[in-house]
Amino acid sequence: MSVRLIVRTFSEMCITIGAVIVLFVAYVLFWTGVKAQGATDDEIVRLQEEWARQPLAPSGPEAPPPADSAPPAPEPAPPAEKPYESGRPFAVMYVPRFGAGWDWPVLEGTGAGTLTKGLGHYPGSARLGATGNFAVAGHRRTYGDPFKDFPRLRPGDAVVLNDGTTWFTYRIRNTPYRTLPDDVGVVDAVPAKSGFDGPGRYLTLTTCDPEWGSSHRLVVWAHLDATRPVTHGKPEAFHS
Repeated sequence: MSVRLIVRTFSEMCITIGAVIVLFVAYVLFWTGVKAQGATDDEIVRLQEEWARQPLAPSGPEAPPPADSAPPAPEPAPPAEKPYESGRPFAVMYVPRFGAGWDWPVLEGTGAGTLTKGLGHYPGSARLGATGNFAVAGHRRTYGDPFKDFPRLRPGDAVVLNDGTTWFTYRIRNTPYRTLPDDVGVVDAVPAKSGFDGPGRYLTLTTCDPEWGSSHRLVVWAHLDATRPVTHGKPEAFHS
């Protein structure tokens, strides 16, 4: 085999490998974002359609019964809350710190497939607004980069969620805390290292660190600051 042929073959291999690398980078940087945008839009539309079909509880006080009417019958116990369905959306999250156009669906589960469509609620953590720790994970990069600006979060920042009937406003307690992936105590009911010292209504957000790696995690914790029926309009946290 001549030297010229060897050089030509090697050059062609380098060009092919370079093209594959460029295509892969384009896929990671661009195409996963395009796919995520379509998927997240679909999930939000699905939620809005479900919410449009469900009745909202009246926001005003009920009229008192006439004075001569019979005592009202005892009201039945409220039905048990429906469990979140794996892989399906149940709320939309807004973080004003990330900009007015930042809104992402929250789905049940943190599997790879779920996180391509939005943010993922840790199974077994508290329900939205409930006592305990409502814990949510999201990609820092790829699939729309939902938590790209995670390091910008600061104490007092609002994290607002809407489940179709209620606005929930949480307030962040700390700057992002860096830890290892096996530090699972950060999503406990009373999250470890958060500074919270007893039961409460908490929120934990987690994402990968460094920006293009996954050797560590960034974590912020928040407490439930306010709730507001959706019939009363958006909460003030959007303007703070």
